[in-house]
Amino acid sequence: MDKPIDAYWEIALRELKLQLAGNGFDAYLAESAAAAGDVVLGEILPALAPKTVSWGGSATLVATGLYERLTASGDFAVMDPWDKSLSADEKYELRRRALLVDCYFTGTNAVTAEGCLVNLDMYGNRCGAITFGPKNVIVLVGRNKLVPDLERAMNRIKEYSAPVNAMRLDMKTPCAKTGYCMDCDSPQRICNVWTITEKCLPKGRIKVVLINEDLGL
Repeated sequence: MDKPIDAYWEIALRELKLQLAGNGFDAYLAESAAAAGDVVLGEILPALAPKTVSWGGSATLVATGLYERLTASGDFAVMDPWDKSLSADEKYELRRRALLVDCYFTGTNAVTAEGCLVNLDMYGNRCGAITFGPKNVIVLVGRNKLVPDLERAMNRIKEYSAPVNAMRLDMKTPCAKTGYCMDCDSPQRICNVWTITEKCLPKGRIKVVLINEDLGL
């Protein structure tokens, strides 16, 4: 068999797609990061016809090429909290305004085999947007985010995702030096707000794109 690892994950992601659908999410499969971008732009967004879009922190969004394609499209108003020309206060205000956009993009820190999204945030804007506010949410998920259950999801986030994100963002936190969670009281602590999204209500508000590549943290 060619590419047995990809074949293994294709089976796992197909099953996960069914679990997500059973929980009220709209779920899609993509063979690669580039294909995920095409699914979003060619299938999902035309049906939604959003006038405003924004996003939370997501390395997966960048890997799909969607960040560049969305900001350059001109088809909708973009609220870009990653704009380096903005001050910290301006970025914070955009995060607040992004909670009312027509379509919000994000990754997820983990997704369980039963089809639950698990996330941990610094400010809570990404968790808040997934929970309530934007009319639609598109979650981009690399296969490496799939875990068996909630316990493994939380362990993955605390033991891997959070320390690596702290390093990526040059945060002055203990985990950025040790490589593991110290349950710190640092002013730059990024582990403040948990959400567990078991079901999607209204049904279909959250669209999950499962990607058969290792992406993001």
